[in-house]
Amino acid sequence: MSIRTATVHINLPALIGNYNVIKSMAPESKVLAVLKANGYGHGLVTIAKALPQADAFGVARIEEALELRTAGVIKPIVLLEGVFNPGDLAILAANNLQTIVHTKEQLHAILQADIDRPLKVWLKIDTGMHRLGIEPNQFKDFYFPLTESENVHSDLVLMSHFSCADDVNNSSTSEQFTLFNELTKGLPNPRSIANSAGVCGWESTHCDWIRPGLMLYGVSPLLDKTSANLGLKPVMTLQSSVIAIQRVKSGDTVGYGNAWQAKEDTNIGVIAIGYGDGYPRHANNGTPIWLNGRRVPLAGRVSMDMITVDLGNNAKDKIGDIATLWGDELPVEEIAQHSTTIPYELLCNITRRVKYI
Repeated sequence: MSIRTATVHINLPALIGNYNVIKSMAPESKVLAVLKANGYGHGLVTIAKALPQADAFGVARIEEALELRTAGVIKPIVLLEGVFNPGDLAILAANNLQTIVHTKEQLHAILQADIDRPLKVWLKIDTGMHRLGIEPNQFKDFYFPLTESENVHSDLVLMSHFSCADDVNNSSTSEQFTLFNELTKGLPNPRSIANSAGVCGWESTHCDWIRPGLMLYGVSPLLDKTSANLGLKPVMTLQSSVIAIQRVKSGDTVGYGNAWQAKEDTNIGVIAIGYGDGYPRHANNGTPIWLNGRRVPLAGRVSMDMITVDLGNNAKDKIGDIATLWGDELPVEEIAQHSTTIPYELLCNITRRVKYI
């Protein structure tokens, strides 16, 4: 008997295949591959080193960028939230890191910095997301000081971010893009606005740079398309083993709070994975698990280290059998729907005790 606890398998050929799909959708655009949050839970350095063909990498924090540099990654790296400590600008210059500017404080820090080489800057405009970005009426107050500063590389990139591009019927994406075009019309600067959903659903918005994140990892960013519809393959497969099988009678309850009750005599499989590994605590009864070529439903509440599934009255499953929580046979999008969350959260929430292969 061989027992495997929670294990993540990272399929790098699938990652490269997804990248090629992205390039086929936007062949004229450069690719800023988004690797924030530990490569969406897939391993920051692992993903970066597997994508030498990307034109640049995007991360959220300076610590992520420095981890890549320490690991020998030499590609351009963009800090997608910018810097918050003026002292970090010297670190950016020394490590050839690029930064987004979206506040007056960041603008002033760059203009006043004492650095020995110019920084490459991405100026972020808020066209309707209302999260990060300068107001449209502030554009000239940022654009001209940046283009005139010796501290800023001449190749200033203009960017924005879509709020509803996952819904191809939502008019706000077209409205945002129209505003972005109006603000940047006639300027010589490279432009970027398309995230994964923009890449898949809004071809006209690809511009000079695209910024794929979720779709790199084989997950559909669109509400009306699956990953298979888009030609994407899951990069992450989460698995664990059956560690016990219990026989229960009709009417018996299973798990904390007696949250599931057997409608007939059946077998309950106990699988060594729980919210302590990153499996969603709020997965509903009936959430599918792939076991021995079939789907079996979650039966009872998710525990810290275990889940229980209804194997059926005549099950032939054995202790040690491998269960897939999401992956090739079971899209993470579906598990997210059963857990009232989004695929991003499931991928990013894998905990450090899970083994990566």
